[in-house]
Amino acid sequence: MTGPAVPDRGDDPPQPPAVPDRRDDLPQPPAVPDRRDDPPQPPVVPGRDGAAGLDEQVPVATAADMRYLGERLSGLLRAGDLIVLSGPLGAGKTTLAQGIGAGLGVRGQVTSPTFVIARVHPSLGGGPDLVHADAYRLGSRAEVDDLDLDADLATAVTIVEWGDGLVEDLADSFLLISIELGAGPTSAADAESGPRTVRVTGSGERWQRPESVTATRQALTALAHRPDCPARHTSRN
Repeated sequence: MTGPAVPDRGDDPPQPPAVPDRRDDLPQPPAVPDRRDDPPQPPVVPGRDGAAGLDEQVPVATAADMRYLGERLSGLLRAGDLIVLSGPLGAGKTTLAQGIGAGLGVRGQVTSPTFVIARVHPSLGGGPDLVHADAYRLGSRAEVDDLDLDADLATAVTIVEWGDGLVEDLADSFLLISIELGAGPTSAADAESGPRTVRVTGSGERWQRPESVTATRQALTALAHRPDCPARHTSRN
């Protein structure tokens, strides 16, 4: 009895061995989350020292707005902060300092310190004291050293009018606030109370932090939200 016929494979070409499909074995790239719905992050711009930091400006229409801006900025400040105020005579440096003092809740009226070069305003609410100084009559860093501003720096917010170029190295970080008069005042009254442009520049690690940049922008933006205020905050990118 014969078995089933076996086909003759002698003429068939040899077949290569089967190769398993390894496509599923390859490492897959990590999934990229969809960021389209994330809120935009504010850009960090260079500071005066070349590092990423704070550089913002806002128009200020009136003296009342300048005081209000000072009050808003006071919420950013803490013991150890140094603020340098720059601008021509009558620009509103002391007005801004008054707003900061009101926001900090310190004792005594903040006035122009031209004849009393530095005043200390103690806190009335457990916050930092305010040291308000004027470097207008000082011609050198040695004269600044004679004021011993660094003695109170760690426990106070220190504001120095006319301090640019003289006091920046008192602290590792500082806030420079420059005030420019509006173009072409037509009278002494316009020069005294007319519009200003305030530029806020931060230097050092304290003002390079994204949270410091964002908080300062929010303070400047708050000025534009005051009723009847024409201010429009801009970032100098």
